[in-house]
Amino acid sequence: MLTRVEPDLTAATDDPRPRAIVIGAGFGGLASAIRLSAKGYNVHVLDRLETPGGRGTAIVRDGYRFDLGPTIVTAPQVFRELWAAAGEDFDKDVTLHAMDPFYEIRWQDGSSLRAHADPEKTRAEIAKLAPDDLAGYDWLIRAAERRYHFGFENLGRRPMNRFLDLARVLHIFAWYRADRSIHAHVARKVRDPRLRMALSFHPLFIGGDPFHVTSMYALVHHLESQFGVHYAMGGAQALADGMANVIKRKGGTLSQGVEVDEIIVEQGRAKGIRTLAGQRLDADVVVSNADAGHTYTRLLRSHKRRRWTDARLHRTRWSMGLFIWYFGTRGTRDMWSDVGHHTILNGPRYQGLVQDIFQNGHLADDMSLYVHRPSVTDPTAAPDGDDSFYALSPVPHLGFENSVDWQAQAEPYRQKVQDFLERSLLPGLGDRVTASHVMTPPDFGERYLSPHGCGFSIEPRILQSAWFRPHNVSEEVPGLYLTGAGTHPGAGLPGVVASAEVLAKLVPDAETVR
Repeated sequence: MLTRVEPDLTAATDDPRPRAIVIGAGFGGLASAIRLSAKGYNVHVLDRLETPGGRGTAIVRDGYRFDLGPTIVTAPQVFRELWAAAGEDFDKDVTLHAMDPFYEIRWQDGSSLRAHADPEKTRAEIAKLAPDDLAGYDWLIRAAERRYHFGFENLGRRPMNRFLDLARVLHIFAWYRADRSIHAHVARKVRDPRLRMALSFHPLFIGGDPFHVTSMYALVHHLESQFGVHYAMGGAQALADGMANVIKRKGGTLSQGVEVDEIIVEQGRAKGIRTLAGQRLDADVVVSNADAGHTYTRLLRSHKRRRWTDARLHRTRWSMGLFIWYFGTRGTRDMWSDVGHHTILNGPRYQGLVQDIFQNGHLADDMSLYVHRPSVTDPTAAPDGDDSFYALSPVPHLGFENSVDWQAQAEPYRQKVQDFLERSLLPGLGDRVTASHVMTPPDFGERYLSPHGCGFSIEPRILQSAWFRPHNVSEEVPGLYLTGAGTHPGAGLPGVVASAEVLAKLVPDAETVR
């Protein structure tokens, strides 16, 4: 249940520094608060949930800890740089565990592939699966490094709020054929359909259709091989708690259980916020880590918008929804020894299933699952001898005509997930299940105020990326800034943390505000 009794926000308002209000304590909001604290602001973070972390929060059921959202940390340097910007040491607050293998992908024909930290081990897996495609894989890895330096280190970590910012790099987009989808990019050199899936599925982790999102996302292969895949011990909640503690040590304030109802605009400028309970809090700078769609359609509902109108947002293509079953199992720590921390379990279709999810809005009978088993790495996630899991199935969002009736379908679909797991990965599962919790797109809409119950905000297609996304400095209201998955550079932990880095380059230093 969400906390609905708001704390008094008028306490401790005598800080002489200019105030920055951050709406939302997701990872983008927390990172922005740290960045603004380093720029000299008195930062106040307001969040409607019971703990910081947004989609990276956790719940505990009968001694099982379930990470509700992100489960991996890639590009850990963005976190270390964030802490360093505040004069802090990331590794004193958070313990990262390097995963090896990163994950295992399994297909219905019994074949599998493990992605390893050692590139030669990964090449051996590729050669075992499809030896004729090894040269194509090597080509993809070389191309991924070039796209990484341009797409992540350059484009993804600097402002893209002026059209000139885009115009200056259009020729590079053209050179890299950013108009080509990531699946089409892989398919140029790789023929085996299993490998095409294994080398193109990554955009699904940030809400993108691999058959339509830009080939720039091939950069993920370099990101993983160069910097590894990690798990934050204690889960994503531990990472969020570490960020919250940095904010507090820098003199900032976090208020949980506070829902912002409106951004106050006076004399053409953002001047503060009003909460659902009617409290007003004034600010020199307002940052919204709420979904960009919610920010513009709800929080700015009283202000006339020029670009991000309701009609424009209605035409926008949104990421898919998510069905997630969180469950504990009794006495299984030594069972299923071949099942690691991260498993991608494929159903019989790839392109057809993706089309049902993103294009047709159809809840298919078949499915593919991402299965998370953190207790094999972090025993604190479950009671002794037990396991905690989550199984994630991409599903259509709620914006389609005749969208899925999840009130009727949630339990039947959960049973389908359980049956699929029992047949393909976890034999005997039904007799071992203890704690159980389900989240569907309506839950994402209610808990995270996510438009259409989407899992990852606006889908990262080529014409919904960079300058085409809602800007980090609002196009609608001076003094308002956006951070998080719905703005530049996009979703995923590296993306939302980078959005705060970009934002900090746009917000003036506190000493120049008054």
